[in-house]
Amino acid sequence: MAKKIPVSMTINGRLVEEMVEPRLLLIHFIREQLALTGTHIGCDTSHCGACTVDLDGMSVKSCTRFAVQADGSTITTIEGMAAPDGTLHALQEGFRMMHGLQCGFCTPGMIMRAHRLLQENPDPTEEEIRFGIAGNLCRCTGYQNIVKAIQYAAAKLNGTPFVEAAE
Repeated sequence: MAKKIPVSMTINGRLVEEMVEPRLLLIHFIREQLALTGTHIGCDTSHCGACTVDLDGMSVKSCTRFAVQADGSTITTIEGMAAPDGTLHALQEGFRMMHGLQCGFCTPGMIMRAHRLLQENPDPTEEEIRFGIAGNLCRCTGYQNIVKAIQYAAAKLNGTPFVEAAE
Protein backbone atom coordinates (compact mmCIF):
# COMPACT_ATOMS: atom_id res chain seq x y z
CA MET A 1 0.00 0.00 0.00
CA ALA A 2 1.31 3.41 -1.00
CA LYS A 3 1.78 6.13 1.54
CA LYS A 4 -1.23 8.44 1.72
CA ILE A 5 -0.95 12.16 1.08
CA PRO A 6 -3.23 14.88 2.47
CA VAL A 7 -5.35 16.82 -0.02
CA SER A 8 -7.61 19.77 0.51
CA MET A 9 -10.10 21.12 -2.00
CA THR A 10 -13.48 22.78 -2.17
CA ILE A 11 -16.12 20.58 -3.77
CA ASN A 12 -19.58 21.99 -4.38
CA GLY A 13 -18.84 24.80 -1.95
CA ARG A 14 -17.67 22.51 0.86
CA LEU A 15 -14.06 22.26 2.06
CA VAL A 16 -12.87 18.66 1.89
CA GLU A 17 -9.69 17.42 3.56
CA GLU A 18 -8.80 13.78 3.02
CA MET A 19 -5.86 11.40 2.81
CA VAL A 20 -5.36 9.79 -0.61
CA GLU A 21 -2.96 7.45 -2.32
CA PRO A 22 -0.93 9.35 -4.92
CA ARG A 23 -2.28 7.15 -7.73
CA LEU A 24 -5.97 7.64 -6.87
CA LEU A 25 -7.84 9.14 -9.80
CA LEU A 26 -10.02 12.17 -9.12
CA ILE A 27 -13.11 10.28 -10.35
CA HIS A 28 -12.56 7.54 -7.75
CA PHE A 29 -11.90 10.12 -5.03
CA ILE A 30 -15.16 11.90 -5.85
CA ARG A 31 -17.26 8.75 -6.11
CA GLU A 32 -15.71 6.44 -3.52
CA GLN A 33 -14.28 8.67 -0.82
CA LEU A 34 -16.82 11.49 -1.02
CA ALA A 35 -19.84 9.38 -2.12
CA LEU A 36 -20.73 11.89 -4.85
CA THR A 37 -21.89 9.29 -7.33
CA GLY A 38 -23.54 11.61 -9.85
CA THR A 39 -20.25 11.84 -11.71
CA HIS A 40 -20.11 8.67 -13.80
CA ILE A 41 -17.28 6.37 -14.81
CA GLY A 42 -17.70 5.60 -18.47
CA CYS A 43 -14.78 4.50 -20.56
CA ASP A 44 -11.71 4.92 -18.30
CA THR A 45 -9.89 6.33 -21.35
CA SER A 46 -11.10 9.98 -21.36
CA HIS A 47 -13.10 9.52 -24.56
CA CYS A 48 -16.70 9.60 -23.31
CA GLY A 49 -16.85 12.59 -20.94
CA ALA A 50 -19.23 10.94 -18.46
CA CYS A 51 -16.81 11.90 -15.68
CA THR A 52 -16.64 15.62 -16.57
CA VAL A 53 -16.45 18.05 -13.65
CA ASP A 54 -15.68 21.76 -13.43
CA LEU A 55 -12.22 22.23 -11.92
CA ASP A 56 -10.94 25.76 -11.34
CA GLY A 57 -13.03 27.12 -14.19
CA MET A 58 -12.25 24.39 -16.71
CA SER A 59 -14.12 21.31 -17.88
CA VAL A 60 -12.00 18.35 -16.84
CA LYS A 61 -12.49 14.65 -17.38
CA SER A 62 -11.89 13.47 -13.84
CA CYS A 63 -10.60 10.08 -15.03
CA THR A 64 -7.54 11.91 -16.41
CA ARG A 65 -6.45 13.59 -13.16
CA PHE A 66 -5.09 12.30 -9.93
CA ALA A 67 -6.79 13.53 -6.76
CA VAL A 68 -3.46 14.97 -5.60
CA GLN A 69 -3.39 17.16 -8.73
CA ALA A 70 -6.62 18.76 -7.54
CA ASP A 71 -5.15 19.76 -4.17
CA GLY A 72 -6.14 23.37 -3.48
CA SER A 73 -8.70 23.40 -6.29
CA THR A 74 -12.35 24.32 -6.48
CA ILE A 75 -14.50 21.64 -8.08
CA THR A 76 -18.16 21.53 -9.03
CA THR A 77 -19.82 18.20 -9.72
CA ILE A 78 -23.37 17.59 -10.91
CA GLU A 79 -24.46 17.50 -7.25
CA GLY A 80 -23.38 21.14 -6.94
CA MET A 81 -25.49 22.44 -9.83
CA ALA A 82 -28.90 22.71 -8.17
CA ALA A 83 -29.57 25.52 -5.70
CA PRO A 84 -29.38 24.67 -1.98
CA ASP A 85 -33.19 24.65 -1.84
CA GLY A 86 -33.28 21.99 -4.58
CA THR A 87 -34.26 24.31 -7.43
CA LEU A 88 -32.78 22.90 -10.60
CA HIS A 89 -30.08 24.80 -12.49
CA ALA A 90 -31.27 26.08 -15.88
CA LEU A 91 -29.28 23.30 -17.58
CA GLN A 92 -30.89 20.59 -15.47
CA GLU A 93 -34.29 22.12 -16.19
CA GLY A 94 -33.43 22.33 -19.88
CA PHE A 95 -32.46 18.67 -20.08
CA ARG A 96 -35.75 17.80 -18.39
CA MET A 97 -37.96 20.12 -20.42
CA MET A 98 -36.35 19.45 -23.81
CA HIS A 99 -35.99 15.69 -23.29
CA GLY A 100 -32.20 15.94 -23.51
CA LEU A 101 -31.64 12.53 -21.99
CA GLN A 102 -32.69 8.98 -22.49
CA CYS A 103 -30.71 6.55 -20.39
CA GLY A 104 -29.15 9.47 -18.46
CA PHE A 105 -25.67 8.00 -18.23
CA CYS A 106 -23.95 10.82 -20.10
CA THR A 107 -26.17 13.53 -18.64
CA PRO A 108 -24.10 14.61 -15.60
CA GLY A 109 -20.94 15.02 -17.68
CA MET A 110 -22.87 16.65 -20.51
CA ILE A 111 -24.44 19.17 -18.10
CA MET A 112 -21.06 19.95 -16.53
CA ARG A 113 -19.49 20.53 -19.95
CA ALA A 114 -22.46 22.65 -21.04
CA HIS A 115 -22.14 24.66 -17.82
CA ARG A 116 -18.58 25.62 -18.66
CA LEU A 117 -19.53 26.26 -22.30
CA LEU A 118 -22.20 28.74 -21.19
CA GLN A 119 -19.75 30.40 -18.79
CA GLU A 120 -17.38 30.96 -21.71
CA ASN A 121 -20.07 31.77 -24.31
CA PRO A 122 -23.44 32.78 -22.82
CA ASP A 123 -25.23 32.83 -26.19
CA PRO A 124 -23.77 30.06 -28.35
CA THR A 125 -25.05 29.12 -31.78
CA GLU A 126 -26.12 25.55 -32.49
CA GLU A 127 -22.79 24.96 -34.22
CA GLU A 128 -20.87 26.34 -31.21
CA ILE A 129 -22.85 24.09 -28.86
CA ARG A 130 -22.17 21.02 -30.98
CA PHE A 131 -18.46 21.87 -31.10
CA GLY A 132 -18.42 22.67 -27.37
CA ILE A 133 -19.85 19.30 -26.33
CA ALA A 134 -17.94 17.26 -28.92
CA GLY A 135 -15.76 15.66 -26.21
CA ASN A 136 -18.81 14.18 -24.48
CA LEU A 137 -20.47 11.17 -26.04
CA CYS A 138 -24.12 10.16 -25.92
CA ARG A 139 -25.07 6.80 -27.34
CA CYS A 140 -28.84 7.29 -27.11
CA THR A 141 -30.13 10.68 -28.18
CA GLY A 142 -28.55 11.80 -31.43
CA TYR A 143 -27.72 15.10 -29.66
CA GLN A 144 -30.60 17.17 -31.10
CA ASN A 145 -32.46 17.40 -27.79
CA ILE A 146 -29.21 17.94 -25.89
CA VAL A 147 -28.52 20.95 -28.11
CA LYS A 148 -32.09 22.21 -27.51
CA ALA A 149 -31.61 21.75 -23.76
CA ILE A 150 -28.47 23.88 -23.82
CA GLN A 151 -30.20 26.52 -25.97
CA TYR A 152 -33.10 26.51 -23.49
CA ALA A 153 -30.69 27.02 -20.58
CA ALA A 154 -28.77 29.78 -22.38
CA ALA A 155 -32.01 31.65 -23.02
CA LYS A 156 -33.17 31.24 -19.43
CA LEU A 157 -29.81 32.35 -18.01
CA ASN A 158 -29.81 35.36 -20.35
CA GLY A 159 -33.38 36.27 -19.41
CA THR A 160 -34.65 35.85 -22.95
CA PRO A 161 -37.46 33.63 -24.19
CA PHE A 162 -36.50 30.27 -25.64
CA VAL A 163 -37.58 29.99 -29.23
CA GLU A 164 -37.22 26.51 -30.65
CA ALA A 165 -35.82 26.56 -34.17
CA ALA A 166 -38.00 25.07 -36.88
CA GLU A 167 -36.74 21.75 -38.17
